[in-house]
Amino acid sequence: MTNTVTADRRHFEDLVVGEVITLGQVTVTRDMIFAFAREFDPLPFHLDEAAARKSLLGGLAASGWQTAALSLRMLVDAFLGKVASMGGLGFSDLKWKQPVMVDDTITGTATISALRRSRSHPERGIVTLQFDIRNQNNDPVMSMALANLVALRVPDAPLETAL
Repeated sequence: MTNTVTADRRHFEDLVVGEVITLGQVTVTRDMIFAFAREFDPLPFHLDEAAARKSLLGGLAASGWQTAALSLRMLVDAFLGKVASMGGLGFSDLKWKQPVMVDDTITGTATISALRRSRSHPERGIVTLQFDIRNQNNDPVMSMALANLVALRVPDAPLETAL
């Protein structure tokens, strides 16, 4: 039975290992850093410019979690919002390689590094994406692997087609 909500979206069978998803971009402003930090990561180098200048970071920097959240938003806009996504399974190998500073513009890619059909829920596939997030100077600022469930178009296809 076709799911009318996801019928026009890409399904697990449409995805290919090695596919590179080009993400959009976002400029991280002072106000964005303050707003996120006040609510989620209230450390001095995210909330106080004088303290931030004296810190290891040398200036006001976005929370690494903000960088991750913005990266996920870019992924939803570029990819997950166009596939039959069933939700995330988690992430691994998260690395914040360099701070994102006021007025940095971040962008990047997410590459499909693995596809696996679930044996316990054969109507679902698991896609693993490798993030490479960079700033306007092409310096790497974050990397991670993200696993997401994606529906199969033909959920009763034989399991031996599982990867």
